[in-house]
Amino acid sequence: MNIAVAQSGGPTCAINASLAGVYSAAQRVKEIDRVYGVLNGIEGILNDEMVDLSDKITSDVSYQLLLRTPSAVLGSCRRKLPNHQESTDIYEKITEILRKRDIRMFFYIGGNDSMDTVAKYSAYLNDNHINDIIMIGIPKTIDNDLCETDHSPGYGSAAKYVAATVQEITRDSNVYSIPSVTIIETMGRHAGWLAAASCCIRANGESAPHLIYLPETIFSIGGFLSDVRNEMKKHRAVIVVVSEGVKTEEGKFAAEEYQSGQKDVFGHCYLSGIGKLLEKLVAEKIGCKVRSIELNVMQRCSSHIASLEDIQSSEAIGMAALKAGLSGRSGCMMTFVRESDMPYSYRIDTVDAAKAANSEKFFPREWINEAGNNVLAPAYDYIMPLIQGELHAIMKNGMPLNFVI
Repeated sequence: MNIAVAQSGGPTCAINASLAGVYSAAQRVKEIDRVYGVLNGIEGILNDEMVDLSDKITSDVSYQLLLRTPSAVLGSCRRKLPNHQESTDIYEKITEILRKRDIRMFFYIGGNDSMDTVAKYSAYLNDNHINDIIMIGIPKTIDNDLCETDHSPGYGSAAKYVAATVQEITRDSNVYSIPSVTIIETMGRHAGWLAAASCCIRANGESAPHLIYLPETIFSIGGFLSDVRNEMKKHRAVIVVVSEGVKTEEGKFAAEEYQSGQKDVFGHCYLSGIGKLLEKLVAEKIGCKVRSIELNVMQRCSSHIASLEDIQSSEAIGMAALKAGLSGRSGCMMTFVRESDMPYSYRIDTVDAAKAANSEKFFPREWINEAGNNVLAPAYDYIMPLIQGELHAIMKNGMPLNFVI
């Protein structure tokens, strides 16, 4: 029999490690003949576009490169499938192509919306009593907003990048004698996990970031300006970290005027702009030196500072997915279950993919201070184990070498 692996949604530093984990585990199973890499997610199945990964992963060096390469080497997509009760054609085509290639297990690596695909196709298989194909979801997202799992592969590396970058910006800002405000915008549509990760620099003796704003609390322009003025009394260089998705009391995105209003196929708004808005307000209302910095896609593609813990656990959950498939599990998403913080330990389990599909895990309100402008100690305890260790790049011509399909 053969198996297939696809990647979907936004890329991360660790999504290829999960692909590598599935491939590595499959090489130890004599009943598996081929591991197909599906190009561009579910669209690659529909177009019958696949590669035999054994033709690409030809040595331990190429495998190690795959572990270290950011983004999705198989390509991605954001295609929303209809409910199979409304339209069966697309599901019949997926099944036909999988059977044509003798693919008995299909692994889908992705986030909330990708688990929607896993749940819908699994429901089609179940309702039509199709038992010769297994579908399993493997989690990933830098936003860490997937429900039913302690954390999502990719978050640890993104969190480490955010924290390290905020530390570097803090060092830069402190060299000047004049008062200043630096506003750093992170990704985070509805959940503030990435912005919260900036608190980790306090482990290295920084007092910054002095203010952290997350979507889980109400954002007030007046409150923000008051907070900045108060921090300027204590610090010459004030560092602010803010999630792109902070909202006002009316439920609107605070930076709505800076956004296009366009949405993706899953109905999610394209965000960014809160940093520029706050920069403008500080310049107008406070009048000090101010700059805003949008971290943008660097949060998910900066493999030069990837977390070793993140890469290793992402590989491990890929391996566990293959084991779950061999045991007959289908329609599930692999999960991490944390057992302790210090020392850090976890186990890997499964959950019905439908429980994770189209839902979001928010940053706990009890981990945010009463004023809603900073995070508390439990956030530090949760995030710190996920950013530990380094995976050194394989270099060529002074630059990291990447795996290419």
